[in-house]
Amino acid sequence: MPVNTEVVKIALCQLRTELVLEETLDKAGRMVREAAQSGARIVVLPEMFSCPYSGRYFHSFAARGHGPILEKLSAWAEENGVLLVGGSIPETEDGRLYNSAFVFGPDGRQLARHRKVHLFDVDIPGMRFKESDTFGRGNEITVFDSPFGRFGLAVCFDLRFPELFRAMAERGARAIFLPAQFNLKTGPMAWELLLRARAADNQLYVAACAAARYAGFDYECWGHSTVTDPFGQVAAKCGETEQILYAELDFSRVDEARRQIPTITALREDLYPVAK
Repeated sequence: MPVNTEVVKIALCQLRTELVLEETLDKAGRMVREAAQSGARIVVLPEMFSCPYSGRYFHSFAARGHGPILEKLSAWAEENGVLLVGGSIPETEDGRLYNSAFVFGPDGRQLARHRKVHLFDVDIPGMRFKESDTFGRGNEITVFDSPFGRFGLAVCFDLRFPELFRAMAERGARAIFLPAQFNLKTGPMAWELLLRARAADNQLYVAACAAARYAGFDYECWGHSTVTDPFGQVAAKCGETEQILYAELDFSRVDEARRQIPTITALREDLYPVAK
């Protein structure tokens, strides 16, 4: 598909995942529809949008199968004529569970799948979380073509690894989508800093869709969905509550940033090769 350099309106659906799957899916469908009716051509959902982000729920929600959720995502994309970055969901294959993000085109066709490459295993004051106890690691760098150009896809903790984002940029990504759930400790410390750094590093857009905060839940998400531009500036951001965040992706700014400061063409791959 040819790269389209028009200005594209994007919507980040910062929803709160409920304990009842059907309630969450109904709400997500309504938000996607509202975003499309407001002119968004690209719509993004959060990490684990259909499953509460807690070890108590991953296996039980995965046991229902991911097929019906993929059917919903495909239908929402086609019915609303949008490119839908369907957050991430618990995906099971050959008895192994993955934290997987799926993308569907405006015709409902699946364009990409990204299994979270870097699993959230941390032991910080006041919080210990080991995602690898539940999920397997993905092993692919995910870049895909769409009617709006070539994009990259990552999930949450992947954000902390600049090598992955540079590899997507080297493969032609002009924006990278990041479904995520940073928490009340890591969010204030690093969320915006990392998003701005990855955008500035690679002179592209980073659109990070978080879940809304669920006060009192096992894992409280920081929220604050954010879009950063190719100059590393914040183009749009919101707070912690449930809402739809809108922004415009002007892909001429990618070309402008790379023309002004040619960090992509100045790479010293004789010293540090980048995966292509």
